[in-house]
Amino acid sequence: MDIIRWAEKVMLMNDEAWRRHANPWSVYTRFTALPLISFAFWSREWLGVYSLALIALSFLWVWVNPRLFSAPKSTNNWASMGTFGERIYLNRENEVIAKHHLDACRVLQLLSALGLPFFVYGLYSLYIWVLVLGNLWIMVFKAWFVDRMVWLYMDMKESNPVYLGWLKSL
Repeated sequence: MDIIRWAEKVMLMNDEAWRRHANPWSVYTRFTALPLISFAFWSREWLGVYSLALIALSFLWVWVNPRLFSAPKSTNNWASMGTFGERIYLNRENEVIAKHHLDACRVLQLLSALGLPFFVYGLYSLYIWVLVLGNLWIMVFKAWFVDRMVWLYMDMKESNPVYLGWLKSL
C-alpha cells in the first residue's frame, strides 16, 4: 500500500469528506499542517510533556481540515481540481491512467520523501534551519504533486461522467 492510499484510509475519507476537501480553503489551509506539526514537536523544548497536547491538536487539524469547510459552489479552480485528480489517482487500480502521469506521481512522491530525513532530524535536533529545509522541501514537492493532480484530472475528466460531474462552475 502506498503512502497516499494509507493516508486516505487513516483519514477516513468518504465522498462527503472529499466534496468538502475540494473547497479551496481546505486545500490551501492544508499547507499549514506540516509547519503546525513542526511547531508542536518543537514546543517540547519549552513545554515539556505538555507539548503532547499541541502535537495531538496538530494531528487533529490534519484530520479535521478536509471536513471543516463546506463543499464549494464552484470547483472550477486549481485547488478543487487537485483534489479530483488525487481521487482519480487513488483509484488507479480500477482506472487506466496514462503511464506519464503515474511515472511523474511516483517521482514527485519520491522527491517529497527525500525531505523527510531533514524534517525528522530537524525535529530531533532542534536545528531550525534543518527543520525549515525539510518543511520547504516536502511542501514544494507536495504543491507540485497537487499541480500534477490537476493535470491528471484535466486529462481524465472526459473519460468518466462521474469525474466530469465533479466540475461545477458558478
